[in-house]
Amino acid sequence: MRMKISVALLWLTGLAELFLAIPFIGGTFVLSTGYAVLGVMFVLHVITLFFCFREYSPKSGSILGIITSLVSWFPLVGWAMHLVTAIVLLFSAAVADRRARI
Repeated sequence: MRMKISVALLWLTGLAELFLAIPFIGGTFVLSTGYAVLGVMFVLHVITLFFCFREYSPKSGSILGIITSLVSWFPLVGWAMHLVTAIVLLFSAAVADRRARI
């Protein structure tokens, strides 16, 4: 059975958010790219949201990811938001993946 595109994108964005939530490493990566990675994540979350609407997958993680990309300019707020978003996205991906296999 093939994995839905939305589920794959939820896993991808969840793992990317988890990487950005690693203290010092994620922050260093964001700063070294000149905050461009936040723009890339914003686009990825919008694409994921599109496929979630199309394939009836959970949308809350992608919506939270879009908000996170917009408010992550603030250091401690960004870290907390990346962590919360990663948890929500990974949980949503697991639920959608399990639902697709049943």
